[in-house]
Amino acid sequence: MRGLYPVEVVREAENALMTRVPDGSLMQRAARAIAVECVRQVRERRGRLVGAHVVLLVGSGDNGGDALFAGAHLAYRGLSVRAICVASSCHDAGARAFTAAGGRLVSGDLDPSTLEEEYANADLIVDGIVGIGARGALRGAAAHAVERANSSGAVRVAVDLPSGVDADTGDVDGVAFDADVTVTPGCLKPGLFLVPGRTHVGDVLLVDIGLEPQLPEPGARLIDPVDVAGLVTKPQENDHKYRRGVVAVAAGSRAYPGAAILTVGGSRYSGVGMVRFLDRADGVAEQVVSVYPDVVCDGSDLRSDAKVRAWVCGPGFTESDASTVQMVLSSDVPVVLDAGALRSLATDSELRSECRRRAERGCTTVITPHSGEYALVAGDDGESMTPQRLARELGVIVVHKGPGTTITGPSGPSFIDTAGVPDLACAGSGDVLSGLMAGMLAARSDQDPLVVVTAAVWLHGVAAQCAGRRQRPVVATDVRDCLPEAIAAARSGNLAGLRV
Repeated sequence: MRGLYPVEVVREAENALMTRVPDGSLMQRAARAIAVECVRQVRERRGRLVGAHVVLLVGSGDNGGDALFAGAHLAYRGLSVRAICVASSCHDAGARAFTAAGGRLVSGDLDPSTLEEEYANADLIVDGIVGIGARGALRGAAAHAVERANSSGAVRVAVDLPSGVDADTGDVDGVAFDADVTVTPGCLKPGLFLVPGRTHVGDVLLVDIGLEPQLPEPGARLIDPVDVAGLVTKPQENDHKYRRGVVAVAAGSRAYPGAAILTVGGSRYSGVGMVRFLDRADGVAEQVVSVYPDVVCDGSDLRSDAKVRAWVCGPGFTESDASTVQMVLSSDVPVVLDAGALRSLATDSELRSECRRRAERGCTTVITPHSGEYALVAGDDGESMTPQRLARELGVIVVHKGPGTTITGPSGPSFIDTAGVPDLACAGSGDVLSGLMAGMLAARSDQDPLVVVTAAVWLHGVAAQCAGRRQRPVVATDVRDCLPEAIAAARSGNLAGLRV
């Protein structure tokens, strides 16, 4: 799992490291790594370095210094390199090194036709305008240069993060550099993976400059494919269906029977040995078993069944189903609440108290709101209620679904999902996710629930990517049906063509 670090923490770590190394060495380490990636990109594009033209966009700060020192390395390799300074000044030492290497440095206040000519001849454009400390919109020559660069046919490489993207939040105010690759020295920053920033970063390349020993435990993380692979292992020789885990599903209603089918569908591919469906005598169980003959439908009180290791509750529920939510929450195994259960949680103070009591008993509760449901559950404090605060107040894991889904527990780090894609914005995909999540909690009760939940979100996103490969509209049943493919990819490590 990779850590994400906000600007304040990065600055403290950099300052601590700079007291231990020669002056300027961190910039030199970063510049060499940037230059290496630029050489790789040019070779992939042209097949050779001779005759290649690189344009650097540089500002006045250290980000521009990184780009200028990298440009010096490229000039020494024989590439034609032009640096366009879009600020009133640029990094002095970097400029001296760049010009000494044969690079050409010009003002960013160029005639539009001259700028267009530079871009038209460029094989690669490097963005070193502003770094992680920048806030607000790009203006003037910087904004103009970025707009023109984005419409060029050159490969685009950003230094640390694309100019115009907030390093902490991923916010973009106005224009931002559209990178094909972002080379980020030292550590990863949250804004690289939060929407809308992540749509501008391209591939992220983390380069080691010796910063890691200075960094504290991260407040946010990314889950890696290798972590997911450890949670979707194949059954062992001595396994049987009960040892693999049993998940109980309380979902659907006469109004929304399809939600039960999708939720059960997600659970069936989670690695459990059995899915049990709570039959509430509304006709939904018959529909479920007609689709999935392996599912066991049962109208008894499954809380007394010691084989049940987790519940999912709420998809397809209506207002009349709050008593079932209360019953499920009174169990002592992990519970995933979604959809109708979240609406009940938003209006029923007793259910909120039950979540807190579960936390006091050491029980895991997961809530999975999209933005509208989040506002309902957060209540009057919706605008100011962060997922961290909501998780602490209710004693739950909050899976805030949307572009760049976040997973936050009452304590410890939060996670940002990188696998989700816009194809997931379809009715019923959340039902598949909640079923998968509860099933994985049942199947891997020996693991950290926060990590298991995050892995489920990741697999759900990969399944949507697999479905999207068919180049046709994706619906929830496609996501469900591609879960085996996603799990196979995680197990084998064959993730070619997937954004993870």
